[in-house]
Amino acid sequence: MKFWQIYKEATKQQKIRWMKKWGLIVAGCFALSFVGLLLLAKLMGPPALLVPQTTIMYAADGSKMGEINNGGQNRYWVPLKKIDKHVINATISIEDKSFYKHNGFDMKRIGGALLADLKAGAKVQGASTITQQYARNLFLTHDKTWRRKFQEAFYTLRLEMSYSKDEILEGYLNTIYYGHGSYGIQSASRYYFGKNAEELSLGEATMLAGIPKGPSYYSPILHEENAKKRQSIILNAMAEDGTIKKSAVQKAASDQLTYVREEEEEVATVAPYFQDAVMRALKKELNVNTNSIQFGGLRIYTTLDPKMQEVAEHTIENRIIDNSSIQTALVAMDPRSGDVKALVGGRDFEQSSFNRALQAKRAPGSTFKPFLYYTALEHGYTASTPIKSERTTFAMGDGVGDYKPKNFKNRYANDFITMAQALALSDNIYAVKTNLYLGPKKLVKTAKKFGIKSELASIPSLALGSKAVGVLELTNAYGVFANGGKKVDPVFITKITDSKGKVLYEHKYESKQVIDENKAFVMTDLLAGTFDEKLNDYTSVTGSSINHYLTRPMAGKSGSTPNDSWMVGYSPQLVTGVWVGYDNNEELHDVNDTGYSKRIWAYFMEGALKNKEILSFEQPEGVTAVTINPQNGKLATDSCPITRISYYEKGTEPVEYCDEHGASIEIKEKLEQKKEEKGFFNRIFSW
Repeated sequence: MKFWQIYKEATKQQKIRWMKKWGLIVAGCFALSFVGLLLLAKLMGPPALLVPQTTIMYAADGSKMGEINNGGQNRYWVPLKKIDKHVINATISIEDKSFYKHNGFDMKRIGGALLADLKAGAKVQGASTITQQYARNLFLTHDKTWRRKFQEAFYTLRLEMSYSKDEILEGYLNTIYYGHGSYGIQSASRYYFGKNAEELSLGEATMLAGIPKGPSYYSPILHEENAKKRQSIILNAMAEDGTIKKSAVQKAASDQLTYVREEEEEVATVAPYFQDAVMRALKKELNVNTNSIQFGGLRIYTTLDPKMQEVAEHTIENRIIDNSSIQTALVAMDPRSGDVKALVGGRDFEQSSFNRALQAKRAPGSTFKPFLYYTALEHGYTASTPIKSERTTFAMGDGVGDYKPKNFKNRYANDFITMAQALALSDNIYAVKTNLYLGPKKLVKTAKKFGIKSELASIPSLALGSKAVGVLELTNAYGVFANGGKKVDPVFITKITDSKGKVLYEHKYESKQVIDENKAFVMTDLLAGTFDEKLNDYTSVTGSSINHYLTRPMAGKSGSTPNDSWMVGYSPQLVTGVWVGYDNNEELHDVNDTGYSKRIWAYFMEGALKNKEILSFEQPEGVTAVTINPQNGKLATDSCPITRISYYEKGTEPVEYCDEHGASIEIKEKLEQKKEEKGFFNRIFSW
């Protein structure tokens, strides 16, 4: 009160002096504040440009197979050089003509907007530059408060200090909202016109440039008349700025534009179970956090072969009857690299997202026997080693009840059979006797070498696949045989980049020799025998129902339990595992249920490798081929009605000739010839 009394009584000169004094003080305070603001902005450095972006998955051939976005918001980042020049010029003409001249704030435009607002008595004209709008889109809400305006100014300063004009413009065009869930020019281009941002015409570019002012009001899909008026304003502004010729205005305005609304078209989901596997690998193996996956704009390059995946899905769809509730899983890999080429985790992802290829564990049955017979090869067995197959009761002792394994349909040779026959016929008696002879702990140890991580038990029935394993796990283990004894890890992701192409992760392929190369090849020959009818004359080999489908070298093994049906096998360039069963673990119903896995495997392998080079399994130097009588595993003579070329490690091949077909003289002559070849010293000291 006293101050105002003094002011009223002061002379005019005194009042002027006071006004100048206080004016200088206020101006000084503003100047100091502005300098302080500039220093603070400089000290804080560039603001982090945390822009939510859509993550994209790509198949091995470069095709897009899936997207992960933020609640239906499509966001893609493209560099400025990949954006059509008409979009850039149109945006600058209508949003910020002086963009490349000012330092974040257009003072002339701000002054003009203030005058317009004062005349109208309300806010009628905006004065935000592209940098200010970018700052608002990145960091702030759109509330019209002084606090928000101050924050916007501060972020604008930081952006202009830390980034070039082109970087700011690129960011703006990649984050501005164009309506219909499309953020950024690439998303808008794809949605409205089904094109990339670098492929737009002048008419399309100017139509898009007008949308951000009012994404609903200026949407050409919702309000085409409004959009056309806005487009006309932009075209005339560009002509005034000299970025287009005046003659182009009318032509572009009259162009008939076609709107495709791309993401509203029904797009088939590509390999949903494989995509689920990729997500699991991202989180569990590569430790990529969920926010980065959902909002990080990652580019994830995978191993999926779209053609093989299509064959897998169509094979399953066509082989299993529609009204069956039975489920299945399939995994196909390149055994040389570990690349997973196809994966199916169930019959319908929308009905059940449970990924049986990765999450389910089921008893593998006889598909576990190859690990037993590899163990046997390590301990002196060969393909010709005979053991009697007959109904057998094993007295376990130590308080354990007797163990009575059975063969399928209670079929027994009631005679000696070779290991090659035992595997081809899936003889359970031979397998259990071998497991007990070697000691069950050895089988557990061998399985671990092959990469089986599921919990196993050192029990007689482990030889018959009584302990549950996963489909991917078992398929990868068979790949060790196909890969000459080298183990590789399953690979789903080869590379990850950010939206600008910077490599964040790249898979390094490695392999480890875990079993002997020669024995791995011998096992492959034994597994090829499951399709060879020559190996037995009293019952069919387990692959007889599908061997007529196979047109190239293949090796594999089927397996079954009352609840599960399996087939796992390989060619030199592809290993595939198939499981079929019921989710509730009910028993398989009939011959159709038990036969699905083999038929799916055979049709898939042939379809997946169609038009691919036919490769043979490469024989190592330490392996020799001999002609045998497959019914007894002995060297064949001219009198043997059936012969087969079989493979053995050098030094383990049979030396005894078959004498079951009245050829004793011939046999003696050949034995004498072999003695002569041994030489004098070895004949004398043969012991």
